[in-house]
Amino acid sequence: MTTIDTTTTTDDDVTASATPVLQARGLVKTFGRVVGLDGVDLELYRGEVLAIIGDNGAGKSTLIKCLTGAEIPDEGEILLDGERVHFKRPQDARAAGIETVYQTLAVAPSLDIASNLFLGREVRRKGFLGSVLRMTDRAGMRERARRELRDLGISTLQDVTVPVENLSGGQRQAVAVARAAAFGSKVVVLDEPTAALGVRESGQVLELVRTLRDNGVPVIIISHNMPHVFEIADRIHVQRLGRRAATITPRSHSMTEAVAIMTGAAEA
Repeated sequence: MTTIDTTTTTDDDVTASATPVLQARGLVKTFGRVVGLDGVDLELYRGEVLAIIGDNGAGKSTLIKCLTGAEIPDEGEILLDGERVHFKRPQDARAAGIETVYQTLAVAPSLDIASNLFLGREVRRKGFLGSVLRMTDRAGMRERARRELRDLGISTLQDVTVPVENLSGGQRQAVAVARAAAFGSKVVVLDEPTAALGVRESGQVLELVRTLRDNGVPVIIISHNMPHVFEIADRIHVQRLGRRAATITPRSHSMTEAVAIMTGAAEA
């Protein structure tokens, strides 16, 4: 079995001194006799893209669910900006500024782009119309939707009144990412964002991820697409058999070495 050096090096050694925006320490999660997580650590720093890779059953989904409130870890702790947090449901994580875009996207096809951006966060009109009649401020939501899309550099969605069911797969992904960016003040988590997308649409989604990073929003991306991981990630968390096998970077390791660590062909 080959041994690979997994010492991580980063630009300006930022991670050596900075406080992680999101951190997990010793997370344990079991499902009966099945161990989903076995003492997992994770650190996410401001203005970086952290990719999580691993074979099926490695614990990637369980880790993300624990970080975003969909699952409650049996042991360990989660810290946000250095403060310990306890997420009992996804709404708790969202309220703390952690937005997740799952592979299923969770968009409402019959609603327009603006309505999807504010899904579950609809803005009411001011005064009597909003407080008593509970009417939504469609004009205000559409204007903010245009601004959010413009700030993210999304030029393929010109008309925010278009129903999502009329959009391509890449455009729907852009809507879901824009929604996360609009409300994810701390962290944005993307689960397989380029799955089932063509080359051009995948490139557009990766460009969105870069924009989020450049705006200072840290991003966690879960992906099986190794070329995309090595193109976009600043650091790579390798998950194997419920544990963190290593944390590497595209500069310190090759794609082949990452796969070797992920599959156990190389020791971390």
